[in-house]
Formats: sequence, structure tokens, C-alpha cells
Amino acid sequence: MMQALFWAGLCLPGFAHATDGMDMEGYGAIAAGMGGASMAYDNGTAAMMNNPATLGLMKEGNRFDLAYGFLGPDVKSSVAGHSSTSQSDAFSMPAVGFMHKSGAVAFGAGVYGQGGMGTDYDSGSIFSNPANQSPSPGLENMSALSVGRVIFPVTYDLNSRVIIGGSLDYVWMGLNLKMALSGSQFLDMMPGGSQTYGQASGSLVTAFQGAVAGGMMNPANPVNWGYYDFANGSKYTGQANSTGYAGKLGILFKVNDRLSLGAMYQSKTRVGDMSANQATVSFNANVSNGGGGYTATTIPVAGKIAVRDFQWPQTVGVGLAYRPSARWLVVADYKWINWASVMQNFRMTFTANSSQPNAAAAPFAGKVLDSSLYQRWKNQNVLELGAAYRLTGVVTLRGGVNVANNPVPDKYENPLFPATIQNHVTAGLGFRLTKASSVDLAATYAPQVSVTDGQGITTTHSQHNFQALYTYLF
Repeated sequence: MMQALFWAGLCLPGFAHATDGMDMEGYGAIAAGMGGASMAYDNGTAAMMNNPATLGLMKEGNRFDLAYGFLGPDVKSSVAGHSSTSQSDAFSMPAVGFMHKSGAVAFGAGVYGQGGMGTDYDSGSIFSNPANQSPSPGLENMSALSVGRVIFPVTYDLNSRVIIGGSLDYVWMGLNLKMALSGSQFLDMMPGGSQTYGQASGSLVTAFQGAVAGGMMNPANPVNWGYYDFANGSKYTGQANSTGYAGKLGILFKVNDRLSLGAMYQSKTRVGDMSANQATVSFNANVSNGGGGYTATTIPVAGKIAVRDFQWPQTVGVGLAYRPSARWLVVADYKWINWASVMQNFRMTFTANSSQPNAAAAPFAGKVLDSSLYQRWKNQNVLELGAAYRLTGVVTLRGGVNVANNPVPDKYENPLFPATIQNHVTAGLGFRLTKASSVDLAATYAPQVSVTDGQGITTTHSQHNFQALYTYLF
């Protein structure tokens, strides 16, 4: 079973547009229906992503969960009276989990998506039309970051009231990126520029500046635009990818038959640099034509790229679950997500191939470009509140809210990486099919958030999410 889960994980499609920063607002249909709160009650094998200690609440035997999630983001960007809509508006997110409990011990395995972000603006968008302050002509601008985990949890009942749990998580990350920079943005990052939104250095930058100083490029206006391109078009893996590990610890304390308290700690990931052996950095330069003038020339430089030290942050969560009556369950969680420790800068190192198929790129062969885009994310505080009401022996109704601060400073918000959603309203239904099987459904609405970045681009983002869960006990 565990081997099957592992290989299934490699086949799950990546996804984007999680909504507590890059985290999902709720993992699993049971928790998602109650605002994402999950620290102190049985919410199925999705607890592998929440508080692993609650996995110990299951009865002796086996539990198999098969889940499906749909994410429907609506992202638009506008500038100078013109707007474009991201084409990335529908994502699928399957998940699977298995747990076995015998005596005081429970263990299992599962595959779950962690989160991500991204957008896709086609070649006719405001980012590609020169008439609308375009940084580049006819170029697609897109990003797709996906993060997932294969999780191996274990729990132990210390006594009738206390359960401890933990997991070892195998983490994978993938990224596709096509990103244009205007000439002014490109030059701003260079040594000697104001470096307002990022910086660039390395031997490729030195060669570029040498070409400008030597008159091979127009000193007054050397470059019109630049373009990073590493994308394979796959929904399953990014062109740049890497793997690593992380872990979780959790505890559950049953104060009495009505009240339970829970807490969990998720470590920062240890994932290697996401790398792609096929990447291109292009720039459109005004190159000397030998007759005293300059001609706009696109120079594609082929090479490999590495996204440096991109990690998922440590997270701390605490919560309670209270049963005021046999039919009611009220839950409340607080989570602290340490985005500031991992999202200060988005760093890439591009190494040009020693042999360049384009003759104009020959001066840059073997050269290195180190670039850093400032992110400056803040830590995030998330409050999750929810309730469930057992309407009949078959049907359970759920509802909740999820409230958080936006971790992304307006100045550095990038239309390719929207992670600015703050609040969610959730609802859910549970259906007991038989003594051994059930179906749970959840729907989430994230109201629109509007952010104007430091370059005057306004990005709006709202979202509809849906999750379904089938459970079989045996």
C-alpha cells in the first residue's frame, strides 16, 4: 500500500493559487468545511497535513481516504486603463491517504499537495503589448509553482487522554516561469542602478556592461526588455524541480469528553535548489549596426538555471474542539506561518552554455547571471473558526471562516505570484453511506482582494475552491 501511495504521488498534478499565502485555507474536506480548523478532532487522513496527533483518534483497524480538490482562481491585472485576465483559472488536486491502528499505535502513508501560486498571461496581455506600457512584444508571462508531500505519520496513545504524533515528509517542488522585464526594470537591477525591486550581478552582467561601455550597445538606451524562460508546459512537473524533506510533530489532549486541545509544529523544509538544464535568458538590445546607428536585436542566451534555496516555512498551530451537545462540534484554531524566514528574496542563478547556437550570444558563453527579486514577505497569522451540526444519523452540516493578514507587501507584489487572499467563507456536508463508508464535501469562497504594486500594476484576486472526500473503514 505505501509503495503504491508513493508512486501515486509522483503522478499527481501540480497546482497553484493556495490562499493563506501559499498554503491552502484547509486540508481535507472535513476541515475545509469548518474554516480549515483541524488541530483537535478527527478530520481523517488529511491530518497528515494538519495535526498528525489527531490521526490517533481513529478506531482500531484501517482507514482509506481518496480526495479530490478543485481550485478556481480569478486573477486580473491592470495598468494605465488596460487590463488582462490570467488564463490559469482551473486546477485539479487529488490526494490519497491510508492509516492503520492497532492498540496504542497508528501509522500509515499519504500523498497531499501543499500549495503553490501562479498565473498565466498570454501573448496579447498588458505585459506583452507595447502600446500599453509593455515590457516586451508578444511574449507569454506565466508562473506555476507546485509543492507536494509524500507523508509517513506515526501516532502513539500515551494514555486515555494524550496522543502524540509525528511524520517524516518527502517534499517535491516544481516551477515553470516565463517572465519579462522592461528595459528600465532590467537596468534598475544592475550594479549602479537604484535596485529598487531586485539586483543582478555576475560575469554575464560584467560582459553586458562591457559591451555598453565599448559602444557595442547604445549607452543611452542599451536594452528594451529582458525575458526569463524555463517552462515545459507540463501539469505534472515544473521545468525546474527539486526534492527534499521536512517533518511535523503534534499533540492532542482530551481534557474531558467534551473538550480537546491540540497543537502542532511543522518544520521548515530542506529542499535542494530547483534546477532546469534547459533555460533561456533573452534580452532585446540596441546593438551597433556598424554605421553609427543601433538596431534592436533580440539575443537569446541558452543555459541552465537554478532557483536558490526556495523553502516552505515552519508553521505552528494550536486549537480546540468543543462538543456542547451530542449533535454540535465547535472548533477554533490559530496558526502562525513564518513566511519572513523563507520569502525575503526570489533568487536565481543562470549559467550560460559554453557553446551558443545564436552568434549574437557568443560573448556571453559560459557567463553567470545571479539575480534576486525582492519579496520581503511578512509572517502570517491565521484564525480558523468552524462548527458542525449532525442533522441526522446520516447528514452533517458544516460551516466556518478563515481570516488572515496578507503576508505580501504591496510594493513587492508580483502579478505572476499573487498570494494576497486574506479571508474565506466555507461550508460543508457529510454523508454517512454505510457503517464503513462516507462522503464529505466542502466549498470555499475567498472574496476579492485588490493590490497595487510599486510599479502601478493593480492585481485583483478572488477564488472558489471545492473539495470532496471518500472514506472507507475496514
